[in-house]
Amino acid sequence: MRLFIAIKIPDNIKMAIGSLRVDIPGARWVPAEQIHLTLAFLGEVKEVVAGGVTEELGRIQLPEFILHFSGTGCFPDRHRPRVLWIGVQPHPHLQALAAMVRTAVLACDIPQEERPFSPHITLVRLKPAPSREFDAFLDRNKNLTFPPFRVREFTLFQSILTQQGALHIPVRNYPLAAADVVSGL
Repeated sequence: MRLFIAIKIPDNIKMAIGSLRVDIPGARWVPAEQIHLTLAFLGEVKEVVAGGVTEELGRIQLPEFILHFSGTGCFPDRHRPRVLWIGVQPHPHLQALAAMVRTAVLACDIPQEERPFSPHITLVRLKPAPSREFDAFLDRNKNLTFPPFRVREFTLFQSILTQQGALHIPVRNYPLAAADVVSGL
């Protein structure tokens, strides 16, 4: 099973993000229905290991929180872009959730990247060198925002690769504890 753990983005925000699509040479846009915030990519794991992951993730306890978006950017940098993204403002509960997910995944002996968690939503994967259209998109959307939303759960997804692209199928949702959420905390 090819698995990843993510936060679902509300449909209204996914559709608004999908409307940003413009023609950028060499760009592969993420379909609007697949937009999510990845917490961890597990890759191919055996079913028995997936069972351990679902159990470990079920132990995570955190309160709900609110996420805010913060402009656009790219990885690794503007001169060699490979991924174009929408930023997510840091939030202590988001950082804690990512750390707890990482711990759960590592407890199942699934290797994880060493680089620190950088919350973002992938929009585009790029192959060639940057273009005028790419630069114009970044400049036009550097202060882009969407309505904040309350994160009430995170999800373990199975990713099935097909000729038409990847299908993301929820395996299990993990609810966060209801809490009085103050915007910005």
